[in-house]
This record gives sequence, structure tokens and C-alpha cells, in this order.
Amino acid sequence: MLATQPNEIWSWDITKLHGPTRGLFYDLYVILDIFSRYVLNWLVAAHETRNSPKSSSKTRSFTQGITRDTLTIHADRGGAMRSKPVSQLMVDLGVTRSHSRPHVSNDNPFSEAAFKTLKYCPTFPPRFGCLEDARVFCEEFFTYYNHEHRHSGIGLHTPRRCTTARTWRFVNSAK
Repeated sequence: MLATQPNEIWSWDITKLHGPTRGLFYDLYVILDIFSRYVLNWLVAAHETRNSPKSSSKTRSFTQGITRDTLTIHADRGGAMRSKPVSQLMVDLGVTRSHSRPHVSNDNPFSEAAFKTLKYCPTFPPRFGCLEDARVFCEEFFTYYNHEHRHSGIGLHTPRRCTTARTWRFVNSAK
């Protein structure tokens, strides 16, 4: 996959965040543009469901002004990514789906790199006290990630620098 401009290919994935007790996790959904590494949307949920990304993806497509048949979304082969509600949403929006190769754990490198940056952040806690704590942390982190973090993969620019104000109208619908 090669993106030559913003809004050609997005990557999305889910990672687990440790909750207040052992065995309790929150799910962090992240959608990012692979050209700029800009995190378009994120959502922290109490648990993974096959419908969680549905409203988030739909909101993002409409606020970005993406036209039909111009966007590809790449994801791994997780249940939420292949679920019927999400698949039908992609068809309805005219979005092409792309999935990782079977049994290849590192076939979604842009999302995995973002998760590694998140989890290796010096202020990343070993556990979140509650769901709201995780959301507050992610709000602060993704604001930093988009506007201050310099990525080696994009010439040490920030994701915001690799986009234009006209193209991006960031409205976090995760709240």
C-alpha cells in the first residue's frame, strides 16, 4: 500500500489498555491517515463490540468530506474489523476495505507504530483508574501526537504539518 496524499488510505486498529484491576481492559480504537500519520479519530470503550467503530467511522467520513470510492481503510483481521455491521457500513460509504495477510502479526505497521508511541510515552500509566482516566489521557496524547510529535517516517514533521487546514477538519467524536 502506498499513499501519495492525505485521505487515500486510512489504517485502523484496536489495542488494549489496562484498567484498574487485573483482567479489566479498555479498548482503544484508532483511525489514522497513513500518508500523514494524523490520528483522525479515536475511541476508548469499556469493551470491544462489533458495532463500536460503526458510528465513529461514519462520523469521520462525513466530517472529512470523503467522496465515494476514493478511500481505502486497512485493518487487521480482527472480529470487529470483519464484522457485518462494519462491512456493510464500508459498502454504504463506498469505502474499499483492505485486510492484513492471514497470520501476519505486523501487517498493519502504521497503527502498531502509533500504539507503540502511545505505550512507550513516559507518562503512560501502568493502569488507568477508570474509563474516564483513559479517555482524558488519550485526548492529551493524541493532541500532542498530531501537533507536536515528530515522526521519522515523514521526515521528522508533525502529522499536522503534512496536512492542510482545508483538507482536515478535526472534530473528535470520541467524547
